[in-house]
Amino acid sequence: MNIKYLFGTLVSIPLLPLLYIQGKKIRKKTPKLPEASKPNGYFKKNTEKTLKIIAIGESTIAGVGVDFHKNGFIGALAKEISDTKNISVLWKVYAKSGYTAKLVRKRLVPKIQETNADAIVIGLGGNDAFKLNSPNLWIFHINLLIKDLKRKFPKTPIYFTNMPPIKEFPAFTRTIKFVIGNLVEILGKRLNKKVSKKNNVYYNEETVTLKTWKEKFNIDGDIATFFSDGIHPSKLSYQIWGKDMAQFIINTRSFKKWMQKN
Repeated sequence: MNIKYLFGTLVSIPLLPLLYIQGKKIRKKTPKLPEASKPNGYFKKNTEKTLKIIAIGESTIAGVGVDFHKNGFIGALAKEISDTKNISVLWKVYAKSGYTAKLVRKRLVPKIQETNADAIVIGLGGNDAFKLNSPNLWIFHINLLIKDLKRKFPKTPIYFTNMPPIKEFPAFTRTIKFVIGNLVEILGKRLNKKVSKKNNVYYNEETVTLKTWKEKFNIDGDIATFFSDGIHPSKLSYQIWGKDMAQFIINTRSFKKWMQKN
């Protein structure tokens, strides 16, 4: 049992009624934004090399907060890889707002139509934390998800994105940031431990903070600039996150091997 999780659970139990009330108020006040349209795209370069990406996950991968996926996370990620490495990138999204790791595995993975892919990008963690799923339950479903994907795509590298920065969400109260924010960080540590033992599976463990992003990418503006509704990323955040994750992928051994072979 994770000591930090156990301590957090004991501290959080008295806060559960307050979490429930605050959560209901936030849901009432927060506008329900649609998922992005056009879940597939292609960035073409004058080259024979084409990287095929499949992205799966929850609301951020579904592009909640932007109009089209090309303006969201996967669009930014694909364009950055395409421009940086001068290769064509073909991408397809399978994602649903509100889905946990369990639901992604049960409902989305069976819908994947592609028979081959060069990279699978996964964005999960927020909804499992909101459901207060334990680290053991989280990693159980993550492990099953990895196994299912490896059965379907045995040679394809799997890349997990950073965990969502719950503590930065302006729509959330201090109580929610404390309970859910700490839990999502614990889930991230468990994920990192799990994938470090697996071949061809990667996790971007860098903690996302708006202060770091501002300094790294020389961005002005207050916290609202980074969010579309106080919870989901704005177009700006998707662009930054996508580019950042693209660089993480580019620097992995699996991607370098793919570049050498193709």
